[in-house]
Amino acid sequence: MTPLRDDAREILDSLPLMIWMAKDDGAAAYGNRSWRDYTGMKHDGPRSNESWLERVHPDEYSAALSLWSGLRKTDTPYELECRLRDRSGEYRWFFAVLMEQRDEDGAIKARYATFMDTHARVLRDAARSNSMLAQGSMLDASIDCIKIIETDGSLRHMNKSGCTALGLPEENPQFGMKWLPLLPRDVHRRGQRALEAARKGKKARFAGLSVLPGQRPQHWDNILTPMKNGADTTGSLCVSRNVTAQRQAENRLRIASEIDALTGLTNRRTFNIRLAKTLAKALEKEASIGLMLIDLDHFKHVNDTLGHAAGDHLLRILARRLKSCLPENGFVARLGSDEFAVVLSDIGNEDDLIRTAKRVHRQMDAPITYGGMAINCGMSIGCAIFPRDAGDASSLMKSADTALEDLKTGDRGGIRLFDTPMAEAVERKLSQLSTARQIIRDRLIEPRYQPKVRLKDRSIFGFEALMRWRSPETGELREPGAVAEAFNDYELATQIADIMQDKVLEAIASWLERGLHPLPVSINAAPVEFLRNDFAERFLDKMERFQVPHFLVEIEIAEHVLVERGAEFVTRALRLLKNAGVRIALDDFGTGHSSLARLTEYPVDCLKIDRSFVDGMLNETSTLAVVETIVKLGPSLSLDVVAEGIEDEQQRDILVRAGLTLGQGFLFSEALDGERVVEIIS
Repeated sequence: MTPLRDDAREILDSLPLMIWMAKDDGAAAYGNRSWRDYTGMKHDGPRSNESWLERVHPDEYSAALSLWSGLRKTDTPYELECRLRDRSGEYRWFFAVLMEQRDEDGAIKARYATFMDTHARVLRDAARSNSMLAQGSMLDASIDCIKIIETDGSLRHMNKSGCTALGLPEENPQFGMKWLPLLPRDVHRRGQRALEAARKGKKARFAGLSVLPGQRPQHWDNILTPMKNGADTTGSLCVSRNVTAQRQAENRLRIASEIDALTGLTNRRTFNIRLAKTLAKALEKEASIGLMLIDLDHFKHVNDTLGHAAGDHLLRILARRLKSCLPENGFVARLGSDEFAVVLSDIGNEDDLIRTAKRVHRQMDAPITYGGMAINCGMSIGCAIFPRDAGDASSLMKSADTALEDLKTGDRGGIRLFDTPMAEAVERKLSQLSTARQIIRDRLIEPRYQPKVRLKDRSIFGFEALMRWRSPETGELREPGAVAEAFNDYELATQIADIMQDKVLEAIASWLERGLHPLPVSINAAPVEFLRNDFAERFLDKMERFQVPHFLVEIEIAEHVLVERGAEFVTRALRLLKNAGVRIALDDFGTGHSSLARLTEYPVDCLKIDRSFVDGMLNETSTLAVVETIVKLGPSLSLDVVAEGIEDEQQRDILVRAGLTLGQGFLFSEALDGERVVEIIS
């Protein structure tokens, strides 16, 4: 390519067209001022050899490259509409003309590309095209059913989707028929309300349905918008969208939220809703409702021994049996784990409820096997009646649960109908637990100390710390029996014991600091405190913290804890304490079920004869024989023996004649506060 003269450059730079020139080998040679201004390229800049193709939008690049490459094969210029990137990175539309200049021999002298800005025209044409499309084919292209409805409810126009949905011919459909009669009768009332609202100039919406022969029903969401001519409504534009898939998904979610996946029964959430509705109807009709709460006995044992798959199999089989055995006025739900509930509506009296409950209970009689193994499991049923036992759903559930818990407290298995004494027992329990929490929160415990004496000379050799607590309402000093339920709860019992132990050990530590010589003190431990295997460690840590010598403390435990569930925890704890120098006393001896043959295996130092034997030995020779046996047994096993509850001289004399040397009771002293103990040991 011959270099451009200055006058030629000046002419090209003055043109509004963008011009780009290349050498015969295709390399960039020149871009006029318009090109340089648009692209930001300089004559001698780093991009001065940039090809115009590098500026083409990716969507048009292939076509531009093809035309540019084809110039070598023809003398005809090529035209192209494409977008070019400017110096800021934005694109504009240009009309490009691509050509080549050849010499007399046909050899390429130069290649040219000229660009005329057509951005505004392209956008204008696109807008006009879109508008025409919207006015012409929009309705038929839409998957929604679009209808124009006259004010009298007749169809003026409907697109192809609408014709298909309602079973009308798509080609040349004849309109003028009423719209609502084309829909199922179930939706006519909703549709009529929507049409009337639209006729009054209000936007309306309703759920519709279409049913064609041989097809599944389709659900539609219909939105009606009034069409206005000034203040007058000339018709309605109705856009109907197929929401069948959405409805199906919602239905699946609803079923999943209402049905227990394992058994197929109603779940707890839906049961609560259904129970409330059933009670509301019963209230209107002044009818009675029966409720059963069902709990499987030893279900955990099934899971532990046969596996969770066997437990799931049991629940599925039982669910089918329960569902099939109920009368028409009953329904069953799974509340969770091994808990079920049955509701009977319109029962005549409690006999109707009990008869059905017995039928339900018999569903466990027929054997259930899994993997060739029989699944052994029982059933406990607690029953309550609305409105006799409760006035609302929550209270009815509570009453049935109270009956169930009362049944499970005993031997389990069977049927228990709620009654007033059960409610009173529950109220007492709740009251005691509430009081226990207040005792813990306000640290209301005040230990008292009952002397333990030598029977012959009545000299004191130790004390038993007895728990007392101060009533915040009356100021009265109360005994543990007033909050007995708390000692069946691990957390409450442990917290009460912690406060009691802290106060006793703190008292002993204070006596030592005052230079006194404290006598050993016995502290009682509730059975529930041993449910976790750290009792000994925690107690020894306390003694270390208060710096109380181990020989000054004795732990008293009830005899029965050595043979009940978790006895291994108790035995381990007692051994640790005994090895550390803490004495162990077996309280209430003779009332439990421990074997005399195994007594030597227990880490105990002392046997305490229960007060019931002391009371009974005056009138019952057999009871006296038991006392005499225990008195003789102690020394032979190197164990001290202490009698509790000695209240008169006659009891003391009998015990002395039997060979007993140690005892305690009101005959010798009432329980004393800490200051009285200080007077004794000073």
